[in-house]
Amino acid sequence: MKLITLLITLCIITNVYSQEKKSITINRTSQAPKIDGNLDDEAWKNAEEAKDFTQFRPEMGVAEKEHQKTIVKLVYDDNAIYVGAYLYDKPEDIMKQFTSRDNFGQSDFFGVILNPNNDAQNDTEFFVFSSGTQADAVFTPSNGEDFGWNGVWDSSVQIVADGWIVEMKIPYANLRFSNQEIQTWGLQFHRRFRTDNSQYSWNPIDRTKGNFGLYHGVLNGIQNISPPTRLSFYPFASALVRTFDGETTDDYSVGMDVKYGITENFTLDATLIPDFSQAGFDNVRLNLGPFEQTFSEQRQFFTEGVDLFNKGDLFYSRRIGSSPSTYPEIDEDNEEVIDYPNNVKVLNAVKISGRSKKGLGIGFFNAITEKTSATIKNVTTGEIRKEIVEPFTNYNIMVVDQQFNKNSSISLINTSVLREGGFRDANVTAALFDITDKANKWNVDGSVKLSSLQLQDGPKTGFSSSLEIEKVSGKYRFGIENTQADKNFNINDLGVNFRNNYNNFNSFFSYRIFEPTKTWNNFSIYSWLQYQMLFDPNTYTGNSVGFDIYAQSKKLWDYDFNTNFSIGKQHDYFEPRKDGYFFTFKNEFSANYYMNTNYAKKFATSLYGGGVTLLDPERDLLYYWFGFDPRMRFSDKFNITYSFYTEIGTGSRGFVDNLDDAIIFGQRDQNTVTNSISGNYNFNPFHALSLTFRNYWSTVTYDDLLFTLNEDGTLTTEDNIHVTDIDNPNINFNTWNLDFRYTWQFAPGSQLTALYRNTLFNANSESTSGYFESLNTLFDQPIEHVFSLRMVYFIDYNNIKNIFRKNS
Repeated sequence: MKLITLLITLCIITNVYSQEKKSITINRTSQAPKIDGNLDDEAWKNAEEAKDFTQFRPEMGVAEKEHQKTIVKLVYDDNAIYVGAYLYDKPEDIMKQFTSRDNFGQSDFFGVILNPNNDAQNDTEFFVFSSGTQADAVFTPSNGEDFGWNGVWDSSVQIVADGWIVEMKIPYANLRFSNQEIQTWGLQFHRRFRTDNSQYSWNPIDRTKGNFGLYHGVLNGIQNISPPTRLSFYPFASALVRTFDGETTDDYSVGMDVKYGITENFTLDATLIPDFSQAGFDNVRLNLGPFEQTFSEQRQFFTEGVDLFNKGDLFYSRRIGSSPSTYPEIDEDNEEVIDYPNNVKVLNAVKISGRSKKGLGIGFFNAITEKTSATIKNVTTGEIRKEIVEPFTNYNIMVVDQQFNKNSSISLINTSVLREGGFRDANVTAALFDITDKANKWNVDGSVKLSSLQLQDGPKTGFSSSLEIEKVSGKYRFGIENTQADKNFNINDLGVNFRNNYNNFNSFFSYRIFEPTKTWNNFSIYSWLQYQMLFDPNTYTGNSVGFDIYAQSKKLWDYDFNTNFSIGKQHDYFEPRKDGYFFTFKNEFSANYYMNTNYAKKFATSLYGGGVTLLDPERDLLYYWFGFDPRMRFSDKFNITYSFYTEIGTGSRGFVDNLDDAIIFGQRDQNTVTNSISGNYNFNPFHALSLTFRNYWSTVTYDDLLFTLNEDGTLTTEDNIHVTDIDNPNINFNTWNLDFRYTWQFAPGSQLTALYRNTLFNANSESTSGYFESLNTLFDQPIEHVFSLRMVYFIDYNNIKNIFRKNS
């Protein structure tokens, strides 16, 4: 603790890094400009100009070219801030691929970053592409850019003879600011030229240190505006028809999302009777490992505005509404489960979040899921019974986060899962700190976490901690880190931790360039040395040493190569699936590479691959992989990408089964092939067709003679156990998913989506079947067809209020 206290003190007393910042004074307008991509409105005539942009990527400090100047004007009224930008360029050099919202694609863009608190840590970002498509995000240094947030604002683009023009209207309902008579905001403008991927900013940015928020300019002149009543409604209706194996079912849903500004800085978001029927499919894989397979969040409510709740990595939103937490207890001789639900219905969810002018962030999250049962049949009597596998459940998160010094924060987080009846409850509390000195040179961050499970046989508490000290500026960076957790640490009721009982040490060093060379735009090297132990007992488990090299050429080709070597014996305490046992292997060596050609070209591709082996004369392991992703942009409206990926492995060893008291391992060969296609046709920024397809196939074939795991981590065949002595472990696993979607944004914040989906799945033990033979078997399975239609309509309370005012 003395070391931590000393480091924090040094961070606080370090000299302040200062930079002269640009500023602009905004004028109030009595007549709002028409958002049509023309800057001929009266409001723009006397507006002050923001100009003289400076490049910050790939090179810093380069002035804009004469024919690519950027001139920006701002005005405001009681309802919104208006932005007009004249972006000079040769029309033939302007790239403008039509994409969906938040998809930057291969387009030039112009961005406005506003920070009403002027704290360098909480930005709201608005981007307009040369195609007219919008993107928006909220940004914090700890979580980066969150494009899951979607504001409702207006923009228009015009391509003209000497460049392109952007007009934007950003209603105050998209921003959180205090009710002060005179306001001073942080402000930045960004512009990207996609042909050479260069980026410019209004106020210069130093990429060598600090987050980008530290380099914002200043917006003066906003006076006598009041935060609006931030109340909006998103009523929705959906209809779904599903056919599977000769049966047809339908489902209809009506619900609503609500956003309400409780104060000028805090917002309530609620989803009432939520509908997630059109969430994208998961990229399921065959999982042979000891840890669960996790998937990215596809439901908008759980991806939007969750930056506070993601602190400490305690929140894995897919826990809410996932499969039940228990499996029914049955009489295996007389009963069978005939219906086990794949997921639990979410009844509603609410989140409250915001941050005060003084940097105090507060977040509260709550979700409720319904009681869910499995159906069990007595095969002797035919009797049917129900058993609860997930009770009525309440999920909660509470976060308090104090930011200071424009680059640091301390946080306190609590998560809890409360299940009705005698089911398990869970509670996790964490304290975090992330402190950077005022010169933005050194960072110290860490955490202390406590978990508690309320089980039928009594409570179980666990502990975890981390501490990292790192140099975070300049070409040369380095740091050290320790992470540890005891045997009982468990956050998996609302979070994810794949393993506990560890005490790991890590050191790292990196080098990067900030100015292009004759050959490279970017170049960096990252290296690491890791030493792993058990927390209890304090026993060595493994090590790794490696490096990663990344480079981008002047032609915008990306290259990466990394390698990792685990020297000597490595003891895996998780693969055996039994406490106190471990599996030993030695001298594992792996390498990976990838290469991307310039995506700004009409045709581009990615190539990637790698392999792993053991430098052990007693083992014959070779596992390698290869993939490529050719993509073609036929026009600014139509593009398609094909992806191929294969894995081929021989000599791998892993857990198979338990036989009496013995832990059975097997040596296996695995082949995997993944084919994917994604395509988009955008009629304009508001109408789009999209296709997503994926076929994943994997086979695993075990050697006939199996191993028994010894207590010293070695394997033996002395027990003469064969594949025929256990349930056949060979696997042929095949999935097929296809989504075809039409979206129409018919008004700001309002959207109609039609989705067709089909799904196939097959798993058997015919592991020697080839790809096409397995595909034919897959097509013999019943196919699930789903068609759904969903409409969401945005209603702003302020618009309704203004209508009534005009009528009166």
